[in-house]
Amino acid sequence: MRANRLLSILLLLQSRGRLTAQALAAEFEVSVRTVYRDIDELSAAGVPVYADRGPGGGFALLDGYRTRLTGMTASEAETLLLAGLPGPAADLGLAEPLAAARLKLLAAVPQAAGEGAARVGDRFHLDPVDWYRRAEPPPHLPAIARAVWGQRRLVIRYESWSATVRRTVDPLGLVLKAGAWYLMARIGDGIRADIRTYKVAKVLDLDVLPDGFDYPAGFDLAAQWQESLQRFARELRRAEAVLRVSPEALPLLDRLGADAVEAVQRAESDAEGWRRATVPIEGVGHAARLLLGFTDTIEVLEPPELRQALAEGARRVTKLYDKED
Repeated sequence: MRANRLLSILLLLQSRGRLTAQALAAEFEVSVRTVYRDIDELSAAGVPVYADRGPGGGFALLDGYRTRLTGMTASEAETLLLAGLPGPAADLGLAEPLAAARLKLLAAVPQAAGEGAARVGDRFHLDPVDWYRRAEPPPHLPAIARAVWGQRRLVIRYESWSATVRRTVDPLGLVLKAGAWYLMARIGDGIRADIRTYKVAKVLDLDVLPDGFDYPAGFDLAAQWQESLQRFARELRRAEAVLRVSPEALPLLDRLGADAVEAVQRAESDAEGWRRATVPIEGVGHAARLLLGFTDTIEVLEPPELRQALAEGARRVTKLYDKED
């Protein structure tokens, strides 16, 4: 365990440059004292690591020093092959580089580890597209991806929910969510800068500008994406409904969203197995369309407007199918 940590510290200093003892301690979840002992062991083993004291100081490797020792284990090689997802890589225009990297990885590890890694990679496949949907890579995705990698500013013509707009953006990262690609980009400069999310399929055309941009310091794509999801959920579902849910409806509750599922699961069942729960909804019209599919397995208790919308929807369905031939 300690040998792995020493190697990881060495590789981390090589890839990131100077790091403080506190940063290394947080990275490996050990004490600062343990980090100092590890640095002493690396120095004793001949690794040219030195320390700078004071503000902005930390540990660093001597300029020009690089190790070829990676110590990649079989499980690490397997993990890398699992991370090489052929479908998304092809969407991004990286299918051939991915195949080449896979071969080089297998050639770089010992034969036994390489055989095991190849077996894991060959026996795992990720299909990120939901059931009953077709995978349709957006036509502008490869160009947007190249702009992301190269930090090149873009001008996009984008079809939003209300209008077609033209925006100059700094492309910061791409996210694949349930088979759909999203671009996280910065618009504006200085204190007016804002991070926004664009569905790549809604980009009608684009121009790659010759000028680049400075990537924002400390930007965390995964954290920013999670924050945007939470903000979207808060802004979208501002209303609530009180439901009475039968046991027959429980297996299908995911249609209403994770928040509704969790609320119903927390509720206690009555003598007949029905559960009463308050769930978030987008609005009366949207909720009525979803709940009509549950027929009599879910009863809406509140608000009255939703009950009326369901009753009216049921009358329209009845009228449609009660027509005489």
